[in-house]
Amino acid sequence: MKFLNNMTLGQYVPVDSQIHSLDPRSKIIATIVCLTGVFLVREPYGFLSWGLFFVLIVSVSRLPGSLIISSSRPVWILIAFTSVIHLFFTKGVPVFSWGILEITREGLDMAVRMGLRLLMLVLFAGFLTLTTSPTELADGLESLFSPLKRFGFPAHELAMMMTIALRFIPTLLNETERIMKAQIARGADLDRGGPLRRLRAFIPVLVPLFVIVFQRADDLATAMEARNYTGGEGRTRMYPLRWSVTDSGVLMLTLLFAIAVSLLEKRLMP
Repeated sequence: MKFLNNMTLGQYVPVDSQIHSLDPRSKIIATIVCLTGVFLVREPYGFLSWGLFFVLIVSVSRLPGSLIISSSRPVWILIAFTSVIHLFFTKGVPVFSWGILEITREGLDMAVRMGLRLLMLVLFAGFLTLTTSPTELADGLESLFSPLKRFGFPAHELAMMMTIALRFIPTLLNETERIMKAQIARGADLDRGGPLRRLRAFIPVLVPLFVIVFQRADDLATAMEARNYTGGEGRTRMYPLRWSVTDSGVLMLTLLFAIAVSLLEKRLMP
């Protein structure tokens, strides 16, 4: 239950800040640059540089730090699992062994590196959804994909599907919480026992959840057909996107920072 309450993926927090007022296209491209830069990081000072950069943009966005931290909680298990896999299954110089388990120096280094990398990837991606509304995100993605329309790429449809998926994450979480409370009120025990027992206990939660998912999808399709929705051909936007000098400056600074961190790593790498 606490896990669902702390879930922030797909949520948008409206705040009057310079980050929120940026063009969604610049934020999407800047996020891609940040994710690429974090993915290429290998040394501790590279992770430290990107961490300080993230703290800087969070302070500019005026979002509460607790909200940013909670956005990474859904993937803590994945991060821990990935780190453990690298910790025990990477060959190298042994530093600790216990039975068939062996921790190597290379495994320890890889575990920390991959854990930090996944954490930063989630934080930057979550920061984009927290500072960009679903409508703006859809318009930005469609605009970025629009050059591919001449090759038959469904830019509008893809942007619409991604936006609907993000928009319905909080809704489905609320439905899951409501179903869990109803099952607990009927005497269901969802928090005790081993993994198999907990999995069996969640079957009464998953079945009605899947029914609600398909029902909402059908209602949405019916509503779109009733409004004569036929795709993005000839459609206009209520709020047209406008690229400003600030967007160019932010994107250029982000790109220069990523290049600087990469060059710094190559220079200081032993």
